[in-house]
Amino acid sequence: MEMQTAATAAGRPESRAVPISKALFAVVVWGGSFIATKIAVGEIAPVTVVWLRFAMGVAVLGAVVVQRRQLIRPSARDFGYFTLLGFLGISFHQWLQSNGLVTSEASTTSWIVASSPIFMAALGWLVLRERLGWLGALGIAVAALGVLVVVSKGDLSAVTAGSFGAPGDVLILLSALNWAVFSVLSRRGLRRHSSAGMMFWVMTIGWLLTAIQLFLGPGPMDALRLSGTGWAAVAFLGIACSGIAYVFWYDALRVLPAGQVGAMLYLEPLVTVAVAAVLLEEPVLPATLAGGFAILLGVWLVSRKGT
Repeated sequence: MEMQTAATAAGRPESRAVPISKALFAVVVWGGSFIATKIAVGEIAPVTVVWLRFAMGVAVLGAVVVQRRQLIRPSARDFGYFTLLGFLGISFHQWLQSNGLVTSEASTTSWIVASSPIFMAALGWLVLRERLGWLGALGIAVAALGVLVVVSKGDLSAVTAGSFGAPGDVLILLSALNWAVFSVLSRRGLRRHSSAGMMFWVMTIGWLLTAIQLFLGPGPMDALRLSGTGWAAVAFLGIACSGIAYVFWYDALRVLPAGQVGAMLYLEPLVTVAVAAVLLEEPVLPATLAGGFAILLGVWLVSRKGT
C-alpha cells in the first residue's frame, strides 16, 4: 500500500526506482553468496553452513510472511508437494553447492549456476513439450560450450581427455540441473499460492531436512568452530541472501515486468567475479570471462526463442 501511494504521488519514473533497487540488491547479494559460502565451508562442514543459513532465512522470511498476512495453510497434498520442493530446492541443492565450493572457485561456480535457464529450457522442451525452436537450440549449444570453457579454464582438450575442472565443478553443474528441475516443478504451485507464502514452507521443510543431515553428521556443535569472519559470512547468507533478498525479489516481480527483473540476473556472475578477485584473490582469466559471456549469450538466446 505504501508503495502504491508513493507511486501515485511521485509518478512513474520514481515509482519504478524502489522495485529496481530491490531487485538489484537481491542480485548483488546473491552474487556475493558464493564468496560467503566459500569462506564458511573453509571453517565448518558444508551441512552446518546450510543449516545455519536457512535457520536465519526461515526466521526472516517467516516474519515478513506473517506481517504481510501471506502465510498459507497447506493441505496434506500440498505438504507432500512442498516436501519434495524443499528437498530439491533447499536441502539437496544447497548440499551440492556448499560441497562443490569446497574445491570449486566461487567465480567458476557463479558462471556454471548462470546456466540454469538453459537446463530449464531443455526440460521444458523434453517434459512439458514447450516450443524450443532453432534460436533456443543455438542458445543451448552456445551456453554448453561456455560451461566447458569455464570449467577447463580455456583448455578444451582437458575436457576431451576426461578432466572436468575441479571435483566440485561437477557438483555445481548438477546443482544447476537440479535447480532447473525444482523450477519446473514449482510452476504448478505458484499458480495457486503466493510466491512468498509457498517459499516459506519450502524453505522451512528444506531446513528441517537439512537438520536431519546435521544431527546424523557433524552435529550442531560444529558451529562453534566458526570464527568472527565465518559468523559474518553465515549471517550474510542467512539474513541477506535467504531472507531479505528473496522478499525484495518477489516485491520487484509484483511491480516490474518479469523479463526486466530477470535480465538483472545477468549481473550476478559479474558481481561474484569482482568480489572473488578482491576477497579470495581468485584470478580473472580471459578464457573464463569468454566462457562466462558465452553462457550469458546462450541464456539470452534461449530467453528470446519465443519473441
